[in-house]
Amino acid sequence: MKNNILEPTIAIIDLKAFYSSVECIDRGLNPFLAPLVVTDTMRGKGTIILSVTPYLKKRGIPSRLRLYELPPGEYIYAPPRMERYLQINAEIIALILEYIGEDDIHIYSIDELFIDTKPYLSLYKTTPLALISKIIKKIEKKFHLTACAGLGPNMFLAKCALDLEAKQSASGIAIWTFDDIGTKLHPVTPLRKIWGISERYQKRLNDLGLFTVGDLANCPVELLRKKFGILGEQLHQHANGIDESKIRQKYIPEETSLTNEQVLTRNYQVKEIPILLREMCDEISLRLRLQKQFCRTIHLSIHYPKEIAKRGVSIQRSLIYGTDDSQILYEAFLEIFQKYTLDLPIRKISITLSNLYCPHTEQLNLFNSQENNLAQRNLQNTIDAIRNKFGKNAILRGDALTNSSTIIERHNLIGGHKK
Repeated sequence: MKNNILEPTIAIIDLKAFYSSVECIDRGLNPFLAPLVVTDTMRGKGTIILSVTPYLKKRGIPSRLRLYELPPGEYIYAPPRMERYLQINAEIIALILEYIGEDDIHIYSIDELFIDTKPYLSLYKTTPLALISKIIKKIEKKFHLTACAGLGPNMFLAKCALDLEAKQSASGIAIWTFDDIGTKLHPVTPLRKIWGISERYQKRLNDLGLFTVGDLANCPVELLRKKFGILGEQLHQHANGIDESKIRQKYIPEETSLTNEQVLTRNYQVKEIPILLREMCDEISLRLRLQKQFCRTIHLSIHYPKEIAKRGVSIQRSLIYGTDDSQILYEAFLEIFQKYTLDLPIRKISITLSNLYCPHTEQLNLFNSQENNLAQRNLQNTIDAIRNKFGKNAILRGDALTNSSTIIERHNLIGGHKK
């Protein structure tokens, strides 16, 4: 079998309406006949709907909207169960690993993943289409979930084949080659339909007179690079069907950061925030220690209710020395908070640790004895070990039982939603 770079050997598999389909199947319902909506109605009318069934999508209801935007009608409301979705996702990946090696799979999201079929075509004496069709049928047979797929010579064209054709086709599979760029890709408008272009970038491109992918492809790359930097060059390449990224070349960021953010369920008073800050520092420092890293820079963001103040607080500070100590981080964040925060109700709080590094040596602190440092580290390591073995709620601070605390509730969430 002839294999070269022009062949559509890259595939992306998408699980249709994943969350709502899982909820339907667990209830013995058909996702294509049931008006099921995945959302937590206990959070009020402004809560986000995470998924709607294909039945509702056919009736013009988008997969992402607020509860108050849902048209009047009879619905089945299912609270999100993130633990269940992650379990199904892991089982599906395990199934795919029976056919494809780990190095040739790139998990893009909980319901989408890329596969490089090329190394397996000779082994199975098959074609990319036949191999992907077999995997999809196995998924549907074992999990009763409907999947669709796009195939292309690179990851970008495969994603375009999925989003722009496969999801709307009866077969659920679309194949794009370089010959389809002029007829299928270039006429696409609005630009936000294309993978990687948000509404904000679409507006900026429209301001340049670019409304179709063809306009983008024919725009001088120097202008795009001037307006958008390296992203402009990438947009130009994608518009011409060029994508040199490889599934086996896993991206490892040179510098990472850790963030802990809370959107509060009510307006908090300034005096209540230190409890949240301490809890968030405990959580984020645990993540830091698990990665065996220190941080040198911290960032605090405070948002007030929009009807009270349009601008919040956003302050970044460098630490005198790197640390993973929750108490040191808490004191640093608290100092920023007390200095810059206005005496107004608070609705959102975010802390970020950046400038991370793996310490080979530890900077001594002249204002604290080495014995105290060692005792504090031993205490934190003991707490970490208890939480890792028995769960995060196994050991908590006393103020976790106050009305201001959110720690117990958040420990029962995955991705901000109920397990």
